[in-house]
Amino acid sequence: MSDYFKVVSAGPLFFVSAWVLMICAGIVYKEVGIRPFGYVTSMVVTIGLWLTVAPAIGAVARVSTPKPKHR
Repeated sequence: MSDYFKVVSAGPLFFVSAWVLMICAGIVYKEVGIRPFGYVTSMVVTIGLWLTVAPAIGAVARVSTPKPKHR
């Protein structure tokens, strides 16, 4: 049942992380050398980040999970 709540909580987390990315990019755009972008562009970038980072996190979590010892 906890997996269901993890999936449901990912939706709002997506929108919040896109909003935070937009805010942070608007703050540091002069130092980084980019143009400030809107919320839709921030959502596209967030989708790209999630699609590249999520499989890597899943692979690391699968490898680093200790196996139970059988007696």
